[in-house]
Amino acid sequence: MINTIFRKAQKEELPAIWIILQQAIQRRKDDGSSQWQDGYPNPEIIGNDIEKGVGFVLTNNNLIIGYTAVLINDEPEYDKLEGTWLTQGDFVVFHRVAISKDYLGKGYAKKILEGIENYAIQNDIYSVKADTNFDNNPMLALFEKSGYSYCGTVYFRNSPRRAFEKILNKPS
Repeated sequence: MINTIFRKAQKEELPAIWIILQQAIQRRKDDGSSQWQDGYPNPEIIGNDIEKGVGFVLTNNNLIIGYTAVLINDEPEYDKLEGTWLTQGDFVVFHRVAISKDYLGKGYAKKILEGIENYAIQNDIYSVKADTNFDNNPMLALFEKSGYSYCGTVYFRNSPRRAFEKILNKPS
């Protein structure tokens, strides 16, 4: 984990990113989850992320080992939360976290979350929001370990998702 870098994804990296996402889609299926089993995400969505500048990769020694989409104040479904957010101001939201199967269980998903939190702070935003399927145990455990608070339920494509928020400390 010595040479990990969290940075914006480049268009030519889409094939490598898509391989990682296909592995994650298969893992969700193998875990018996309905998450990501409906044609989402797909290469077109990832391409749009990259084009809009919201696709990010985690690299280790220049090898892409993880992917996520990171947006600022851009998740309309979060306005319909069944529950209560911790904050009401600006927020960073992330979707589509995936780690290469060769790098699972080594703390790289936590590295992605740290990259997202640093990105938020760089943009003077101190709230990070996210959601996951109710049966995505690895992501639920990561939220718990990383200090995220459960805030309620949101719906994507008519599917309920558990929504979380973490308030970040302002640098002194």
